[in-house]
Amino acid sequence: MKMASIFKNFMITYNRTYETKEETQWRMSIFANNLMRAQKIQALDRGTAQYGVTKFSDLTEEEFRTIYLNPLLKEDSGKSMQQVKAPSEPAPPDWDWRNKGAVTRVKNQGMCGSCWAFSVTGNVEGQWFLNRGALLSLSEQELLDCDDVDKACMGGLPSNAYAAIKTLGGLETEDDYGYEGHTQVCSFSLEKAKVYINDSVELSKNEQKLAAWLAMNGPISVAINAFGMQFYRHGIAHPLRPLCSPWFIDHAMLLVGYGNRSDIPYWAIKNSWGTDWGEEGYYYLHRGSGACGVNSMASSAVVD
Repeated sequence: MKMASIFKNFMITYNRTYETKEETQWRMSIFANNLMRAQKIQALDRGTAQYGVTKFSDLTEEEFRTIYLNPLLKEDSGKSMQQVKAPSEPAPPDWDWRNKGAVTRVKNQGMCGSCWAFSVTGNVEGQWFLNRGALLSLSEQELLDCDDVDKACMGGLPSNAYAAIKTLGGLETEDDYGYEGHTQVCSFSLEKAKVYINDSVELSKNEQKLAAWLAMNGPISVAINAFGMQFYRHGIAHPLRPLCSPWFIDHAMLLVGYGNRSDIPYWAIKNSWGTDWGEEGYYYLHRGSGACGVNSMASSAVVD
């Protein structure tokens, strides 16, 4: 009975309806199973993160992975990029580009594995702002439709996305080329491109150097192992390494800042699952331990 009322609350909170009574029963059993999974993840987390009911609690692990994650990342067979020189200055104790106007609102990729596109547009938005002084919300849909190396909703690689932006000649804004969350015919127009990039670079795997680069140069495109994120609610996640292997990267996001909360060092990471997930759309992950491979695929566009 208790489970039925928790599930009913979930349905009301996230506006869920199911076609049949059977499907409702089936979703409730997945939901109950997921609550147990969330408790196990909670018990093994070494940070301050809270796991529990989220808008993804009625999906099986398989469904969640297929719809929202990006299996292509672990293959990383993308274009090779130049390695950038790490800053010689040490990183400031904390930094947050959200307070400095370099980060657009949290977006929502919907039921489409397009995180790679959001990670890259977020990075380019920051680079353009820092080099040109204007914060523009850029088009992910353009990358879904016109980047013919990546696989749109089936996943992609940031390195390929930068190359596509360069080849196409730039990015249109979200207003001009809105997000649909599925592939359409490419309708990019060079006349409407508001932003261009000159190149893209790979960043250091050393987290102190990454922090220093971020503070000096802007938000960073990263890719991580999304272990536990299906049930993440708030706090600093710090999963055990065997559970969150850096070799199994399946989700791209945007590092926007870092700092310490009650002495725990964290990365502040912008996600693309809407503001009704995590901390108003943000994920906080332990910094300094290579948690979930956060340092394994850091990159940025270059705007001269």
